[in-house]
Amino acid sequence: MARTSSLSVIAFDADDTLWQNETFFRMTEEKFTDFLKDYAAGDHITERLLAAERRNLEFYGYGVKGFTLSMIETAIEVTQDKVPATVLHDILRTGRDMLRHPIETLPYVTETLNELSSSFQLVMITKGDLFDQERKLAQSGLGELFETVEIVSEKKPEVYRRIFRQHSNVPHNCMMVGNSLKSDVIPALAAGSWGVHVPHDLTWALEHAAAPVTDPKFHEITDLGKLPDLIYQL
Repeated sequence: MARTSSLSVIAFDADDTLWQNETFFRMTEEKFTDFLKDYAAGDHITERLLAAERRNLEFYGYGVKGFTLSMIETAIEVTQDKVPATVLHDILRTGRDMLRHPIETLPYVTETLNELSSSFQLVMITKGDLFDQERKLAQSGLGELFETVEIVSEKKPEVYRRIFRQHSNVPHNCMMVGNSLKSDVIPALAAGSWGVHVPHDLTWALEHAAAPVTDPKFHEITDLGKLPDLIYQL
């Protein structure tokens, strides 16, 4: 692939961009609502869980551990402080199961990263629990393709500026690729880089945002296999 004249750094989100993630949260959420089916309807439990997750982000951050704590809090609320110990054990067990779940890379990930790594600096920028993200990266076998892995607590424009300036003189020589418009694309564009949206079939409700279609540096592709051609055309 011919290298573009200015682009030098390509950054990737990890969860639901390189490997499956939200699928396992949805599966666990279904189990959770089943644990509490004697106390409330599934839709009500899901609504209360999402509210707990939203409240707890500033305390627990992103990832399985915070999700597990939010499930426990929701169970206490839904049962009016009468949640059985057996249910708490089930919640903790499902949380541990998520932390042990094998990694499933998404289509075209390996071949795309291999192709791009010969011409660009590849950087991973992901948020979530440090131990869990390190585990998933190790299991994925993709670590050697990235020059740097950044595990951050939040993805904001200033975070992207800091990371991009470590690898390039200016952010406009960089590109961020990810499945979340809210976390991966919009703040990266605000930092001055290119932003490429790769939609996933499932997106967490707290990651929804409108596409910045009027921004000339915004692009959307159906899968990572389309990324090399997009870069070549820039």
